[in-house]
Amino acid sequence: MSVSHSQLKAFHAVAVHGSFTKAAERLFLTQPAISDQVRKLEERFGVLLFHRNKRSVRLTDLGERLLSITQRLFVIEAQAHELLQDSQALQTGTLILAVDAPVHVLPQIARFCERYPGIRVKIETGNTDESLFRLFNYQADLALLGRDVNDERLLSLPLRNDPMVAFVARSHPWAERESISLADLDDTPLVLREVGSVTRQTLEEEMARAGLRIRPAIQVEGREAAREAVVGIGVGVVSAAEFGADSRVCALPIIDCTRRLTETLVCLREQSSRRVVATFLQMVRESLE
Repeated sequence: MSVSHSQLKAFHAVAVHGSFTKAAERLFLTQPAISDQVRKLEERFGVLLFHRNKRSVRLTDLGERLLSITQRLFVIEAQAHELLQDSQALQTGTLILAVDAPVHVLPQIARFCERYPGIRVKIETGNTDESLFRLFNYQADLALLGRDVNDERLLSLPLRNDPMVAFVARSHPWAERESISLADLDDTPLVLREVGSVTRQTLEEEMARAGLRIRPAIQVEGREAAREAVVGIGVGVVSAAEFGADSRVCALPIIDCTRRLTETLVCLREQSSRRVVATFLQMVRESLE
């Protein structure tokens, strides 16, 4: 009993996007058409692939197992499609990057877009764990990670290695200082990134090593949110490379902080030969040289 490609494609789109409506938009079909394809697939094999209610769609255990197969199936399909389009010299296509800090690859992305205007580049932001999740689930072509990850499935390209700095509002009592020590952060109200953030994890490890306490004032998601929170309350910590320019805050080197924050660009080895991925990696290598 053969499996319908269109039915698998409809199932995969719903599973990846978590919605029949979003799946229909991505496949340029109507929602009833997508629902009909999935229903026919379930009825043909007498199975249930989704738990459905008015507010959400959730994969069954069987649906999760099928998704792991369709992810590989459609990556291979995309690779076949790219192979047949190589002669077009990257005139069309999509490149998806999952990044923890877009600032580290923005110059390369700008150069890539200028050289290959037909390639649509999409940036998905999140912490390192979220970026890795997208990469391993074939939801991104490349990922920019804030920590070293030893995994033989990955091809890695180190980009940066920077110290960690504290930053405060210009009105803060520390604003006139040239630097601080880890002891200054002991029991000081801190603006902390979300759990899973490499910056937060590194700071926690450094403070624990020194026998010092961390006192969270507020937890935020993302660097921009941390910057806005620091303007109003407490002290923040960030990679020196990500501090940027903002007249409302000032950076303070942490003189006894030995740990450094890295940024590494990675892709799945199995996808490293894809033309769009290989081309972007080569462009990044050239910029580092």
